[in-house]
Order: sequence, then structure tokens, then C-alpha cells
Amino acid sequence: MKLFAKVAFAAAFIGSASFAGSITPSDVAFGEDGEVTASLTGVVGDAANGRKLFMNRKKGNCLACHVNSDMREQSFHGEVGPELDGVAVRWNTAELRGILLKSIMMFEGTIMPSFYWDSGYERTLKKFVGKTILEAQEVEDVLAYLSTCLLYTSPSPRDLSTSRMPSSA
Repeated sequence: MKLFAKVAFAAAFIGSASFAGSITPSDVAFGEDGEVTASLTGVVGDAANGRKLFMNRKKGNCLACHVNSDMREQSFHGEVGPELDGVAVRWNTAELRGILLKSIMMFEGTIMPSFYWDSGYERTLKKFVGKTILEAQEVEDVLAYLSTCLLYTSPSPRDLSTSRMPSSA
């Protein structure tokens, strides 16, 4: 019983440490061009969970605006934002983190939501005041997934009948 209590305490302590070390939205240090070099949690992101968040229509909902060939099984890819095939080649990790956190810091006039920002919005529903869309570790998870998106693929994910062979690497 004592061993179980010690293991449970250690697990709770280690688990809470990753959240205790999270950078709050107001403490995020943006670079001159909107990039964010520091991890929000100090914990490496989980790309598999990031992929789930990316396609989750109630959480990240990235597919509402972006085409992503890696998710051909999902319907209704958006066309508002850029295609995310090869996104890890176009931007480095710090830039991608900055885009996820507060995209307007990099792209003036963007309509992309700030996934880790909790203030300064207009007409926010009361239940969302002071809350972020994604938690700090979820941002790191999506970032880990985006970092796996290295290849530009052809044809469009809308054309399921043709090959997914990369057109360039």
C-alpha cells in the first residue's frame, strides 16, 4: 500500500510539474517578427495528439480553414488559409509556434484565431472570457504534428482517386 501511495504521489507531482511550468498567455515572449522560440511547457509535443487536435472540429478545427493532404479521410477541408502540406519546410518551429499563438503578430489582417491568447477580444461570450482555445501543451502537440508536415503532395486532397506521391521534397 505504501508503495502505491508513493507511486501515485510521484505521478501526480510529475504530472502537475508540466502544467506548473507552462507559460501563461500574457507572459509569452514574441520575437520581432512574431516568432516564439520558447516552448510553452518545456515538454516535447505529442504529434499523434496534435494530429487529433488539428482535425477536431470542436477544439483546434484547423481543417475548417486549411487543406491538409495527410487527412484525406476527413471531409470539408477549408480554403481560407494556406494549404498546410509542407508547412514545416516553409516556417521553422519558432515561427509556427508564433502563428499558432497569435497569428496577427506575423500576418497583419489575418482572420486566423489566436489559439493561446485570452484577452483583448471583442464581443466574447461570457463563458469564454479569460480562456484560450488550446491549452499550452495542446499548442505544443499541434506544433509537433505540423513539424511532421514536410512534403508538398499532389494532387489536392479533394481528389481521392489519384496518387498521393510527393511532387517535391
